[in-house]
Amino acid sequence: MGERASAVSRKATVWAMVLLGAMNLLNYIDRFVLPAIIESVRADIPMTDAQQGVALTAFIWVYMLASPVFGRLGDTRSRRHLLAFGVALWSLATAAAAFATTFAGLVAARAAVGVGEAAYATVAPALIGDYFPRAKRGRAMAAFYLATPVGSALGYILGGRINHAAGWQTAFLAVGLPGLLLAAAALTLTEPPRGQFDDEPAAPLPLLDTLRALARNREYVVTVAGTVAYTFALGGLAQWMPTYLIRVRHMDGASANTVFGTLTVLSGLLGTFLGAGLGDLLRGRVRHPYLLLSGVSTLLAVPFAVLAFTLPGADQRWAAVFVAETLVFVCTGPANTILVDCVPAAMRTLGFAVSILVMHVLGDAISPAIIGLVSDRSSLQTAVMLVPLAFALGGAVWVLGARRLAPSEDR
Repeated sequence: MGERASAVSRKATVWAMVLLGAMNLLNYIDRFVLPAIIESVRADIPMTDAQQGVALTAFIWVYMLASPVFGRLGDTRSRRHLLAFGVALWSLATAAAAFATTFAGLVAARAAVGVGEAAYATVAPALIGDYFPRAKRGRAMAAFYLATPVGSALGYILGGRINHAAGWQTAFLAVGLPGLLLAAAALTLTEPPRGQFDDEPAAPLPLLDTLRALARNREYVVTVAGTVAYTFALGGLAQWMPTYLIRVRHMDGASANTVFGTLTVLSGLLGTFLGAGLGDLLRGRVRHPYLLLSGVSTLLAVPFAVLAFTLPGADQRWAAVFVAETLVFVCTGPANTILVDCVPAAMRTLGFAVSILVMHVLGDAISPAIIGLVSDRSSLQTAVMLVPLAFALGGAVWVLGARRLAPSEDR
């Protein structure tokens, strides 16, 4: 039987992917500008390492708590309006951080970023799931998540450079305000019918029925469980690596952010492309190809993550960082594709929202603060070793899930 025709034109679909990708790029720039400039912020707003961990994760706490609300709205309301609201709010909140003069003010501004990102991040992946049939979703999701490493790296690079040239306040304004243009552009999107490529009805289910169905979905549960540990590690790495390079390896802030950011871009692009290609290659050849690929690549990253934090030579250390990040980014597209494929269209946005809540409350919402506490009580060198340990746990969960779960059709 031929592929089902889309109710949305190819031109409108391409425009949607370009716009959603641009939003995701800015999303990650605004997330990671603070880690790049945190040492300069601390010069004006004194804080302990534990408080720094709180400041770095304030947006994540609000983001994960607000996600189920917007997830439910995304299954029942206009998705382009939610996107416009979310992008506008997080952009204004990022810019507002420039005016913070106290620790509480900085945390409040970053917390508001989380509300906006919750409205966006729950809707966008589910929307992509409706633009593309299952056979093309892996590549579409990989293309969308290319913005993750590029945006993260630009957050480090732009934050570090602008901070060096004009101060941390200007850095917040420069990366925050352009998002208002993307928020306006969101209103031009053509929304696809919910579940247009799925066989089951797309009418939303009662909330409790949806939550029960998600809890009984073993593929969904295993994917989220592995993502919790993966996100714990990735959050700790992203938030503390610039500080680690400055304090422990004695690099200047601009150089540390530029080198780390550049390697993140290159490894992220390479890893995401590899993930898309290998995922398509494994489809139909192994059981749960996306889950297996995610687990194996993350486990392979563990020894290189250890070397990145222990090798004394700069060249060897950067090589280890590049390999570790490349392997970690392999699973970006596959892991998120699983969450689209294994959840029915009627609950897809809420499914993403619940996964966001769980993976962040147990993952990167707590890992920077935990690393900060360990650093305060021992050393930052000891604290960062939690990163490879968490990668090992996440990879093991995914591999075991791929081996033990019953086969799923077309995945």
